[in-house]
Amino acid sequence: MIEVLKKQINEYFVGKEKVVEDVLVCLLAGGHVLLEDVPGVGKTTLVRTLSKAIDCSFGRIQFTPDTLPGDVVGLSVFNMKTGEFEYKEGAIMHQMILADEINRTSPKTQACLLEAMAEGQVTVDGKLYKLPDPFMVIATQNPVEFLGTYPLLEAQMDRFMMRLTIGYPDAAEEIHLAKNFVEGKTSDSVDTVCSARDIIELKNKVKEVYVSDAILSYIQEIISLTREESRFVMGASPRAMLFLISAARAKAYLEGRDFVKPDDVKAVAINILHHRITLTAEAKICKEDIDSILKSIVVKAKIPME
Repeated sequence: MIEVLKKQINEYFVGKEKVVEDVLVCLLAGGHVLLEDVPGVGKTTLVRTLSKAIDCSFGRIQFTPDTLPGDVVGLSVFNMKTGEFEYKEGAIMHQMILADEINRTSPKTQACLLEAMAEGQVTVDGKLYKLPDPFMVIATQNPVEFLGTYPLLEAQMDRFMMRLTIGYPDAAEEIHLAKNFVEGKTSDSVDTVCSARDIIELKNKVKEVYVSDAILSYIQEIISLTREESRFVMGASPRAMLFLISAARAKAYLEGRDFVKPDDVKAVAINILHHRITLTAEAKICKEDIDSILKSIVVKAKIPME
């Protein structure tokens, strides 16, 4: 099922198999994704194609400076006939959410997503409302343009399991993309591969993937080394360690195994840790690269031999 799902998505979201696999890892691990890239590289296409392929409801929130929390989570409206307040659902009440240009809106509106992402619920006027399952937020932001934006705070960045970039396609991939456009082949014509219930079952199977004590120690050492790195303002949080475990489990499952090995951890570590790290002023002046430092940390951590 997973292989067919990959093939279906890659047919419409051309030339980015690694990005598709990372998004599926987050989906099966129960995480959320931050897509950081320039406009026009297919971020919306990716989310729409995924939601169609797994037969999940799709909701898009186009964030602007005047977007209010009530627009996202919903609000209570007084019904004149019944004399009671009724909950009117916000845009968040979908299974797959595209939070487009999340850094365009105010911190207050950004923050209304935190409870939804962490707890799978929203609170409106003191009442809890459960979100549909599966639930996944894929947020986007433009890393180049900063005018009129509100950068995400560290606490908000920490809620995303992975930060991914798509990048430009190569020549052959771009021609394939152009042919799809000429032939009218869009994400609206994606075939359904599985249902939302199937995804829930797959997520439960991922939780059964075995993680040995040696692998747990290996992951903890990587996290610990980020905290000891002098070029970082601060290291990764305990939440990052839990996300790394979950993502490694999902990666192992995608590879057809029921146990995690060090290669699974290595495959997802950079994407999970990058957005949680801030370089010191001295490191920025020296033009240090976060990914290069993280790669050296992963190599430095002692690989379990069992």
